[in-house]
Amino acid sequence: MKKFNVPIIYRSPLIAAIKNKRKELDKMKKDFSPTLLNFGPVQIYLARHFGFCYGVENAIEIAFRTIEENPGKRIFLLSEMIHNPQVNADLLEKGVQFLQDTHGKEVIPFESLTKEDIVMIPAFGTTLAIEKKLEDIGIPARKYDTTCPFVEKVWNRSEQIARRNYTVVVHGKPTHEETRATFSHASAHTPTIIVNNMSDAIALSRYIKGEKTADEFNSEFAGKFSAGFDIKKHLERIGVVNQTTMLASDTQEISDFLKQVMQTTYTLDNDNIEERFADTRDTLCYATNDNQTAVFGLLEREADLAIVVGGYNSSNTSHLVELCEAKLPTYFISDEEKIMDGNRILHYNFHDKSERITDGFLPDKKPLKILMTSGASCPDALVEGVINKLKSIFAVDKPDSELLALIH
Repeated sequence: MKKFNVPIIYRSPLIAAIKNKRKELDKMKKDFSPTLLNFGPVQIYLARHFGFCYGVENAIEIAFRTIEENPGKRIFLLSEMIHNPQVNADLLEKGVQFLQDTHGKEVIPFESLTKEDIVMIPAFGTTLAIEKKLEDIGIPARKYDTTCPFVEKVWNRSEQIARRNYTVVVHGKPTHEETRATFSHASAHTPTIIVNNMSDAIALSRYIKGEKTADEFNSEFAGKFSAGFDIKKHLERIGVVNQTTMLASDTQEISDFLKQVMQTTYTLDNDNIEERFADTRDTLCYATNDNQTAVFGLLEREADLAIVVGGYNSSNTSHLVELCEAKLPTYFISDEEKIMDGNRILHYNFHDKSERITDGFLPDKKPLKILMTSGASCPDALVEGVINKLKSIFAVDKPDSELLALIH
């Protein structure tokens, strides 16, 4: 896989050494057990896979190269490059301006742009309407495009099944940048609808089975379906694709459920199911899959708590938190500064989108066992920062070389 030129400020010698050693020992990526960092009084289990994915590294390389190669030019991003506050802050510091917030609301009017300006498309991609708006100004929309190749793979798969007259069902968060982009690209070729979760899938099944009316559909799925959607025609053949940062297990569960609905409704078996349901398993993102599977491997270890590092508006990170908190106390933090003096931690609750302080988050137990992972947009340097903060709390003085020698 291609190596990217990621700025040194995001790198971690310790994490890089750990990842390289695990890669040497597990070239086929079949071992999802965590890496134990035994510091004596505190033991940290690092997930087998975490941190920057291919798409994020690709986006960062393009962004920083664009800045370097275009001194003096006005450079804009459509919205946040990725969902990590440090990376976005670094881009702002270098003079990059964001045209929109993460919900697509204009921060800087497009009318103020000129054809001399540079506009970068973020890793999530963008809608066809915004691409056209840029092209009409005279700005080549795809010249500085950092869209993740795995997001584009979902778009391509949507187009392929559209040619075979399938309606696309997008499993995603309706307001997320990537979902908006995927919906735009898919609906340019075929009727498209968004389901956020299994509840939405169950609701959709009632229209597939003819149990509810078009008026009810228009109300229940308002803002989630393409123009001209006809429940009598457009739910006869469907295929499920996903926002790549969703829980892979949830996408699979929704896909399996809707497949069963089509089998039951149209009396089909596995041999002729493609008459009504497209196989789209190949749209699941490898990095999302690996990071989530690694968390399942992490959770097989007995531990006292989990720490997940990443941006608070990061979808893939919140799903890692969701998996961890189902089993043990879990603290979602953006960096080591959230771990405060006096055994206190300022952490994020993604359910109600608020930060809160927990006192005594580290139990008085030795050895204390902590599970740790991070999101796909989180620099490894931040993970090392959290590890070093925990080492200082427990007055650990063990060289990294000694730790690496114990990894096997």
